[in-house]
Amino acid sequence: MHRNWQKVMAAALILTALTGCARRKKYENPIQTNSQQPDKVLFDRAVGDIERSRFEVARLTLQTLINTYPDSEYLAKSKLAIADSWYRQGGTNGLAQAEAEYKDFITFFPNMEESAESQKKVCQIHYNQMEKPDRDPTHAVKAEAECRQLLLQFPNSKFIPEVEQMLREIQEVRADAEYRVGLQYSKKGSYRAAATRLNAVSEQYPLFSRTDDALWLLGDAYSKMGKNFEDKSARAYAKLVREYPLSARAADAKDRLSDMNRPIPDPDEGALARMKYDLENREKTSMMGHAMGVFSKKPNVRSAAKTGKPTMVAAGPITPEGINLPPAAGSAVSAQVGAQTITGPSALDTQPDARAKPPAATPDNSGAAAAPAAGAAPAAAAAGSGGTATPAAANAAPAATSDAASASTPASSVAASTAATSAGASSGASNSSTQQAAPESSSKKKKKSRLLKIFPIP
Repeated sequence: MHRNWQKVMAAALILTALTGCARRKKYENPIQTNSQQPDKVLFDRAVGDIERSRFEVARLTLQTLINTYPDSEYLAKSKLAIADSWYRQGGTNGLAQAEAEYKDFITFFPNMEESAESQKKVCQIHYNQMEKPDRDPTHAVKAEAECRQLLLQFPNSKFIPEVEQMLREIQEVRADAEYRVGLQYSKKGSYRAAATRLNAVSEQYPLFSRTDDALWLLGDAYSKMGKNFEDKSARAYAKLVREYPLSARAADAKDRLSDMNRPIPDPDEGALARMKYDLENREKTSMMGHAMGVFSKKPNVRSAAKTGKPTMVAAGPITPEGINLPPAAGSAVSAQVGAQTITGPSALDTQPDARAKPPAATPDNSGAAAAPAAGAAPAAAAAGSGGTATPAAANAAPAATSDAASASTPASSVAASTAATSAGASSGASNSSTQQAAPESSSKKKKKSRLLKIFPIP
C-alpha cells in the first residue's frame, strides 16, 4: 500500500513538471549574450517571468531596470517587453494597454527593426477582435487603418506579405457588410439606395470575393431606375465582363450588353490570372464549419483573395445616387461666364429706368390736397385748445379753404399738411377718449363696489 502511494506521488510530480514545461512559451525577442551586468540580469529575470506567465512580476522587474539604469543598452528591449507582457496577458484591458505600449515604442524608437513588429502587433490586436460583417465594425475599421499604416511606414519590412494578407481579409469583411446592405435594398425595391451601396463596394473593394455579384446587382438597379441611368448600367455590366471574366455572371452581363446594343469588352489578362489563382487557392468551409459558424463571433474569411494589392485609400463618405456635391473650396468653378461688347443703342439708352424720374404732381391734385389741409388747420387749433371743435371754428373752415385755394404756394402746402396731420392726431385722441368714456357694465360696477368695501379709499 505504501509503495502504491509513492508511485502515485511520483506520477503526479512528473505530470506537474511536464505541464509546467508545456505551459512555458519562449519569448520572441531575447538578448543572446552571456553578460552578467546587473541590467542584463534584471532583463533575463523578467523574460523568464514572461515565459512563465508571471506578467505582473515581469513588469515590475522591467520598470525597475528602466528607472535604475536609464542609459542601459537594454532600455528599448525593456519597453518592448512590457508591451509584450500585456499582449500575452490578453483580455480587453490587457490588449488596450499593449496597444498603448506598442505605440509608445514606435514613437521613441521608430528606426529599430522591432518597430515594424510592434505595428504588426497593433494590427493583430484589432484583427483578433474583429466581428462578423453584420455586427459592430469598430475593430475592423481600426485593423484596416493600422495594417495600412504598417504598409506605408515600413515598406521594406519582412512582415509585408503577412500584413497584406491580413488587410485583404479585413477588407473582405468590410466589403461584405456593405454588400449585404445593398442586397437588402435591392430586394426591397429601393434601387437608388441599392445603387449607392453597391457602387461603393465595386469601387472601394475590387478584391472582394462577391464584387461580380455586386456589379450585376448594380447594373440591374440602374436599369430599373429609368432611361437616364442606362449608361451607368452599361458601364457596370462592361466592368463585370472586363475585370471578372471567370464569374458566373459574365455570360448574363454579355447578354444584357447585347440587348442594349453596347460593345462587349475583352477580358483583362491580369484580372483573368488573378481570378484563376484565387479560385484555385480558395479555402472551402467544411460542413462542421458551416454548422458551428452560427455560434462563432469571428468572421469567416476563407473566401478572401490570396493575391493582388489591397486598397490603400481609406473609404470616404458615401454620396447618395443622384446627389451632386458642390465643388470643393479652391477648385475651379464649372460655370462659364462670357462677356460681349455692345454696339449701337442699348436698352439702357432707349428705356431709361423709371425710378430715376419720379412722377410730377398735377396742379389740380395739389390744390385739392392743399384745400382740406388748410381748412383743417383752424379745426386742429380749436381741438388742441378745447378738445372739441366749436361752431365758430367750423364756420370759419370754408373761408380758410377759399383763402388756401387762392394762395397755393409751397410754404402754405407744407403748413397745411402739417396742420392736417396734427388735426388727425387730435381727432384720433378725442375719439379714443370718447371710446374709453363708455359707461361701465353692471358686473364691473359690482366688482368695484366689493373692492371698495374691502379696501376703502382714504
